[in-house]
Amino acid sequence: MTIPDEQQAAAVLLARLAGTAPIETHISLVFVGSDTVWKLKKAVTLPFLDFSRIEARRHFTERELALNQPAAPGLYRDMVAVVRRPDGSLTLAEAATDAPAVDWVLRMARVPAGDFLDAIAARGDLTPALLDALADAVAAYHQALPPAAGVLPPMRAIAEGNVPSALSAGLPADQVAAWRTAVLAVLDAVDPVLAARARAGLVRRAHGDLHLGNLCLWHGRPVPFDALEFDETLATIDVAYDLAFLLMDLDRRVSRDAANRVMNRYVARTGDVGMLRTLPAFQSIRAMVRAHVEARSGHAAAWPPYLRAALDYLRPTGPAAVIAVGGLPGSGKSTLARALAPGLGRAPGALILRSDEIRKRQHGAAPEQRLPQSAYSDDASAAVFAALADGVGVAAAGGQSVVADATFIDLAHRDAVEAAARAAGARFIGFWLEAPLAELEHRVVSRSGDASDATVAVVRSAARHSPGAAGWHALASRRPEDDLALALQVLGAGEVPLHRVEQRMGAGESG
Repeated sequence: MTIPDEQQAAAVLLARLAGTAPIETHISLVFVGSDTVWKLKKAVTLPFLDFSRIEARRHFTERELALNQPAAPGLYRDMVAVVRRPDGSLTLAEAATDAPAVDWVLRMARVPAGDFLDAIAARGDLTPALLDALADAVAAYHQALPPAAGVLPPMRAIAEGNVPSALSAGLPADQVAAWRTAVLAVLDAVDPVLAARARAGLVRRAHGDLHLGNLCLWHGRPVPFDALEFDETLATIDVAYDLAFLLMDLDRRVSRDAANRVMNRYVARTGDVGMLRTLPAFQSIRAMVRAHVEARSGHAAAWPPYLRAALDYLRPTGPAAVIAVGGLPGSGKSTLARALAPGLGRAPGALILRSDEIRKRQHGAAPEQRLPQSAYSDDASAAVFAALADGVGVAAAGGQSVVADATFIDLAHRDAVEAAARAAGARFIGFWLEAPLAELEHRVVSRSGDASDATVAVVRSAARHSPGAAGWHALASRRPEDDLALALQVLGAGEVPLHRVEQRMGAGESG
């Protein structure tokens, strides 16, 4: 332990209250009791913070409480002074007192060790439903934050700041130099995008350290905690840079599939297609941070994959591809889209633009919330497909591959999405999924918790008006895995950039 001398007595008090020795980080001592957690900031001075004075520890304890309470009510309880009794012993000031504080402690509720998202990921329990809930939580967290007016985060300076940290941690100088050149070039290319996003209010005082270890289950739902409290510059950032840490963490520690699902659910909830343009640089910077942190922590086997990832995120992957997946309700469109997306193009895979999710967002509803019939008027549908085509163009022009998931019964909708793809310089391929009408009806009746509101009547009406494949590639298999295999053959022959695709055909995603 490296407890500062002036805090030894306070540490003894808190260890007695907790009944255990503290968990130590480089800036904090965390004492975990049966019901309560006490967090004491160390009286240390580091290159990026100064907690040596009690006034600073009080300020940043207050700041940590204020930043984290709104996202997780009840998890962060209060802060309390450590005071000296007349006999010289220390205690926590549970009531008003004239005794001067000798330190300050943050009090939190205890979270079971198995309820932290990194622990859940480690045991393989990040289910599709939990990944969706995680993305929903982050989206809601970001949307509740006020814009930081007039602030443009110094992303070049943040990137440059990682160079001396990486070198001092012992990372290879030639690879660090190569990374610096590449990341600065990518940041220069997206500088107008970053400026536009700042003007649009997408720079906010965010979490700043949003990885799996700083998310937990609280009352059964994911919540962020332990937001970065000691550096306003590093935490007043584009929300995409905040999200990028989580996406990179999922990509490296869980799977590309998990990162892709969270990215797509986040976009489905926020509509922030433009953030995709920033992800190569943002994920790369986050990976480089993790690389030199792991190296400095003495984890010799852990840092090289992060350094490779930092470089890989910046490498061009060729032109974007736009894959349209059409078919009647229940034909398996969304199942195929989810299976294809992680393996298409650059990390974390293709954006899925699903017409059902766009419609829900346009009506202020969650994807699984049913809409009234008025949401399916001709005007409402025109707005949905206009947004879909616009999203295709924005994402593909920025280099991100796209899977467009809709019925595409109206040939004009097919023409619009193909035109958007080609205008963006992307390759375009259309798939049409087919299945017997009776099977489509059965699938629609059987599914639940899905963004589609289609009923048997809708399926029958769509079947009467369907133009069929009409020049697209027809997939008529009765098994989703066979449809995926055939689609991959077509994409491979079309020289679409493909990476590893894991077949995770989720139940309840039958399209």
